[in-house]
Amino acid sequence: MSKQKLLFTPVQVGDLRLANRVVMSPLTRCRAEAGHVPGQLVEEYYVQRAGAGLIITECTMTAVDGSAFVNEPGIYSLEQIAAWKKITDAVHARGGLIALQIWHPGRATHALLNGGVTPISSAARRNREGQVHTPQGAVDYPVPRRLDDGELAGVVELFRAGAENARDAGFDAIEVHGAHGYLLDQFLRDSVNDRDGEYGGSVENRARLLFEVVDAVIGVFGAGRTGLRISPLVGFNDMSDSDPRALVQHVAEQLQRRGAAFLDLRHNDAANPAEQELTRIARRAYSGTLMLNGSFTQASGEAALQDGSADAIIYGKPFIANPDLVERFRQGAELAPVDFATLYTSGPKGYTDYPALDTVDLRVQALAS
Repeated sequence: MSKQKLLFTPVQVGDLRLANRVVMSPLTRCRAEAGHVPGQLVEEYYVQRAGAGLIITECTMTAVDGSAFVNEPGIYSLEQIAAWKKITDAVHARGGLIALQIWHPGRATHALLNGGVTPISSAARRNREGQVHTPQGAVDYPVPRRLDDGELAGVVELFRAGAENARDAGFDAIEVHGAHGYLLDQFLRDSVNDRDGEYGGSVENRARLLFEVVDAVIGVFGAGRTGLRISPLVGFNDMSDSDPRALVQHVAEQLQRRGAAFLDLRHNDAANPAEQELTRIARRAYSGTLMLNGSFTQASGEAALQDGSADAIIYGKPFIANPDLVERFRQGAELAPVDFATLYTSGPKGYTDYPALDTVDLRVQALAS
């Protein structure tokens, strides 16, 4: 007898019961409207993908001067809350669950995107990787302003307020973005954080701001609806850490103490032995829902569930081009390719115009008749 396909089985994630273990990754797509308000096009995009066990939205701004992508959505204004409420209602009407990922870019942005406000970070260390795209074109990342310890309570407040707004907008959960070289990660990893005192030096101190934010979100949503993303070996945005194993150990232990719902462990390549070692560390230290993300196929995702490495698998690029990814997996259907030229453009092309499987089947039948 063949083993049960775990990808299609329910799983309890904190207070949430997911219908399957295929989770949609946060995917920045830059389709928000003026004022960083998600509109009807964003609603259509997420509704199309409501078959996921859980949708985790694209990174969403907690501050009016915290933009890094020109047209990413926000969660700091009444207009944004009302717009997101339409989206969460529509996803729920399709039987889906949706979590909001909240963030601040820190140094990974430019004053040209934020009304002249200088980017902030844990240290006055410039992001040396690539350039930032602004309305005036691509420019080098600037040297950020080093935050004083006394300013960090204000950062925590931004995330707490974002969580309160997300609750009002009807989201089922929150994912705190502690990955990919953005503000919280700039404190967490020691390639950027050169501070001493309570927020620098040891991994416990470098993680202090991150867990002050996590605690603030738990105070709004409860631990059973709060998750965290980290990416200890992802070098994006000029990031690294001298001891990623200790980092994962500490983060996993702290999430365990709090009873947080899930840990989103973002890999470059989940088949890399170094990444697998981090997975084992997280698995031993944390008994909540461990979600793995990083180049998984259906087969490798299923294998990770079967051997107990993960409780759910997060898929990114496959969800871009396959709005009905779960059903395609279930049927063993071919996956549509991603049109990479349209990832960060505007309009429906490469966003909401990828056909679902039943639409493709109807087109094939029409051509054959």
